[in-house]
Amino acid sequence: MGRGKFKGKPTGRRNFSTPEEMLAGSSTRPRTFKQLSVTSHFKRKGAQGVIEIENPNLVKPKNVKAKDIDIEKTTELSRREREEIEKQKAHERYMRLQEQGKTEQARKDLERLALIRQQRADAARKREEEKAAKEMKKTEARK
Repeated sequence: MGRGKFKGKPTGRRNFSTPEEMLAGSSTRPRTFKQLSVTSHFKRKGAQGVIEIENPNLVKPKNVKAKDIDIEKTTELSRREREEIEKQKAHERYMRLQEQGKTEQARKDLERLALIRQQRADAARKREEEKAAKEMKKTEARK
């Protein structure tokens, strides 16, 4: 097997057990780390052993085993997640109203668009008139 992460240093000479050795329990790896028992490590003195204190700041482990998962149970969303979902829904609702032209901004945009269209139509009509006038001058000059 591989020697581990630090190959060049003398401290990096790691010996790993094979899966077969681990199953058999005949690993040659020295056991230097001791498993600490949670109850033996945190012994409570006096009334603390009797009274269980509910600390709201205490972070409880959220690890759940796969066999203990309840599929039908719905999970509660956090405040941030709820606010994010509400924000997205409000934006979608606003965009739908915007497309239908029911919002104030959409009305202003449509008015501005109508004004621009009218200005362009007037400019096109004026160009046509000028072009027609030029043609008339050319035809009169030829006669």
